[in-house]
Amino acid sequence: MNHDLKGNHPFQCLDDILAQQSVNPLTLNPDKTFITSFVELGNLITTMTTDEEFILALGDTLKLIVYAQLQNFPENIFWDFDFMVSSMVRQALVADGGFMSFLESFGDKMVLLIELFGINKEIRFRYVHDFIYGFDWARWVQREPQTRSNSEPFSLVFLEELLSKGEKLIKHINYGQLTSYNLSHTGYRNPFDFSREPEDEHLLLTSLAKANLIPVATWDWDTSPVWDKPFQEMRQQLALKLNIQPQKH
Repeated sequence: MNHDLKGNHPFQCLDDILAQQSVNPLTLNPDKTFITSFVELGNLITTMTTDEEFILALGDTLKLIVYAQLQNFPENIFWDFDFMVSSMVRQALVADGGFMSFLESFGDKMVLLIELFGINKEIRFRYVHDFIYGFDWARWVQREPQTRSNSEPFSLVFLEELLSKGEKLIKHINYGQLTSYNLSHTGYRNPFDFSREPEDEHLLLTSLAKANLIPVATWDWDTSPVWDKPFQEMRQQLALKLNIQPQKH
């Protein structure tokens, strides 16, 4: 990303990519309709560091992630990046091996993860919502809170955990051992009992956000992730209350 920081904003190209792909950049923030732009996120980053090399490297990493998400989750609905970017900056600035090594590792793991769970591999999930908004992370922490609660949702430790889980899922799918992960009639896998058609997914997640039942409010740069609520059960109960129909297989 060859930008002069004094000229074009280094993150403008990220907003342009979403616009060129005709993405409707919706947020789960109950008080807004659209996500914080990458240009705005770039301005927040400069309150933490003004190192031009760092900012350009971060932009390059985000570009890889955005492209991977577009290619592997083309029907994704909610596109918040605030807390993920905030987390990347905080971790990169204190990384033992320096920020370049951290950003390269983070970007590689994120792209692999997105490719592994998206429409171009066997798993074929429709959205990144469970990962980006912390449902996967909260469930993982709940299993061993004493050792895992210090690992944040976008830590390299958790990304590695999800990569390992994804590889195992693919093996089980290929061996026909996961009946709950059967392809739905739409061609996507949905391990939940309730429908996740776009209108149902939008209704349920926006309702959860209004009720403060999202583990990671990724639309908030300074959010504090929450793992110690029964998010899965509350999500299931709200789906029933909203009369979201069972998933068709």
